[in-house]
Amino acid sequence: MTTTLRPDGPEEAGVGGGRTQRWHIMVNGRRAGGLRTNAWARTGQYPGEICELEVAEPDRRRGRATVAALAAEEVLRYWGCARAQVTVPAAATVALHLAHTLGYTEQMRNLGKDLARLPPIPDGLTDRPITAEEYPDWRRDAVAGYREELLTAGLGPDEATARAENDHRRALPVGPGTVGTALRHLLDADGRVLGSIWVTLHQDRLPDGSPLAWVMLVKVAPEHRGRGHGRTLMHIAERECLRAGVRHLGLNVFRDNGVAIGLYESLGYRTTRHLLSKPLG
Repeated sequence: MTTTLRPDGPEEAGVGGGRTQRWHIMVNGRRAGGLRTNAWARTGQYPGEICELEVAEPDRRRGRATVAALAAEEVLRYWGCARAQVTVPAAATVALHLAHTLGYTEQMRNLGKDLARLPPIPDGLTDRPITAEEYPDWRRDAVAGYREELLTAGLGPDEATARAENDHRRALPVGPGTVGTALRHLLDADGRVLGSIWVTLHQDRLPDGSPLAWVMLVKVAPEHRGRGHGRTLMHIAERECLRAGVRHLGLNVFRDNGVAIGLYESLGYRTTRHLLSKPLG
């Protein structure tokens, strides 16, 4: 039997000059499911995404999803994409197995936690907002650190530079004055900065409509690492959320950052989604 893709309506413009297309999955002229391909505007490389992949019964477990995903990769190649990305919910073990079979490797994962109570801050430590005077230096270091993480995840130098700059510009359009943003320094008893935390308080909404906050950056100064300050910074993030009436907090972590994954899991965060990528060369 022949499995193909058929456009479900016209191609549409994507965010930032990209493109997006919804497809029917067809088996011998009969609709068996659907998927969407997305591509983002060129920034060195041209990243693409396969999402909303669904195969209906009785066509599941017959290889339809595999063929459809491979066909979607061909679409992304035609669009000029250098790689394909997929996002798989943690509970979707079949989909995760399919992604691995097709050669996708995990780049990062999302973790989340439901917040219930204000966590304590250790004696002798305090936190305060990052000031407008401190912000330029903080931003420079944050962008540089994010770029290094993107390089480690497999992005090219040009794309990593552009994405790091663009992501920060979109997330903090007016710096520390951006509405719905918490930028905090952690201080010791002598007023020395031990680290910082950046939280977006309304990153998204959960299916039930409740707001989801997101940890954008947690950083401990190199000379103060190994003393539990990362845990304290996460507690500060949770306190900021609860004070804003937000009870769900999520974050990204790169797959190679085992120390961070261990910290988050010890704080009660659990994996919600896997983000995987595959070169299309």
